[in-house]
Amino acid sequence: MKRFILEQSDDEFYTSHSGLALAGLCINRYSELSQVIGRKMDNTGNLISHTDILRSYLGLLCLGKSDYEAITSMRQDTYFKNALDIKNVPSAERLRQRFDEEAKKFLPIAQKCSVDMLKNGKANITPLDTGHVPLDADVFPMDNSGTQKEKVSRTYHNYDGYAPIAAYLGLEGWCLEVELRPGSQHSQEGFVPFIKRVIGRARVLTKKKLLVRLDSAHDAIDTRVLLRNEKKVSYIIKWNPRRENTSELCEKAFAEGKVTEPRDGKRVALLTVRKRQVHKEKTYIFTKVVRVTERTVNKHRQRLLVPDITIEGWWTNLVLPEEKIIALYQNRGLSEQFHSEFKTDLDLERLPSGKFATNALVMALGAFAYNALRFIGQLGLLGEKSPVRHPAKRRRIKTVMQELIYQAARLIRSGHRLRLRFSCYCPAYPAFSGVYGRLLA
Repeated sequence: MKRFILEQSDDEFYTSHSGLALAGLCINRYSELSQVIGRKMDNTGNLISHTDILRSYLGLLCLGKSDYEAITSMRQDTYFKNALDIKNVPSAERLRQRFDEEAKKFLPIAQKCSVDMLKNGKANITPLDTGHVPLDADVFPMDNSGTQKEKVSRTYHNYDGYAPIAAYLGLEGWCLEVELRPGSQHSQEGFVPFIKRVIGRARVLTKKKLLVRLDSAHDAIDTRVLLRNEKKVSYIIKWNPRRENTSELCEKAFAEGKVTEPRDGKRVALLTVRKRQVHKEKTYIFTKVVRVTERTVNKHRQRLLVPDITIEGWWTNLVLPEEKIIALYQNRGLSEQFHSEFKTDLDLERLPSGKFATNALVMALGAFAYNALRFIGQLGLLGEKSPVRHPAKRRRIKTVMQELIYQAARLIRSGHRLRLRFSCYCPAYPAFSGVYGRLLA
């Protein structure tokens, strides 16, 4: 095996993350971050501007780094500054201090700019085959055990941490908001104001009908009444039987519903029922799709002495066959992957600050970076020029980082111009140049 001679150049500059040029265009050209900060905040007396603070941290997140110390290696990185249009890169101490001081003011700015970027960039929002654009909201726990961080408490996964709630739009999974919550907070607590905000943001991006899909933690009459009264909004909410007597409903399903026998020893009954409920002195009639499964033979083909019966239900205002309602809800499971991309690809499982408000800002900036990377991936990794060969409708954030963000290139100064030179064997160059041209158009 041949051995390599290792050398470090004295005058040439190379970068291992040339894709920050793409992220910089998303952040600066389409979100108008600097202008929004200028209108909403006073920057007098700060050597390092608020804009540079947020751009620096967004750049780190696009590289999959969330800790403050990661900014130290970027302070002398000429390309990092130029790609993100940063005048002064802050120190880790300054970054932490500014976040702690201005977290509550930065938060709405990050949320607004994230959605503005998708709107101004004309991000594609793919609907379902019914014509509805899916809007999925769910809570996901984040393990921060062994820390003394503010509002860390026991989650439903039985470890200490946070339980943020996120909302995703379209089959691409655009993140409209991530609200950080204490780990012990119930999913439904504060959910109605959250879903109102999220629907408002969805209206900014699409005029099509929305299909809100929620799990059983949000089976509350407050939620159903709200969604019922919203214009051009349909919903599917998993039914939570709580302490209801389900035996009568099971009998009714097999007596009056559509019964099938997928295999020997298994019967499935589908039934649509309507329930009258009173909310704030007003009577509503809600529709529920019920599925009852009876097994007399288990998966090992053993006969059961007592039949195994399970019952599931979904509240909805859609007028579709029961099978279609259930299939539409099951497609919601895709949002679980989006949660994992936040926690692993963006390195946001364990949040960097001890202060709750600061960590809430970090999650909002995480949603901003997530959308930017998702946008870059949709533009560059789905067409014929994509370096990724297998077909897909969407690429993971990690794939975007690997294929486009972490591309090595040589930075060349020529007069007052900067040039990025890629290897002649770089398989991502056609996709990279295509995305860069699209973002500049």
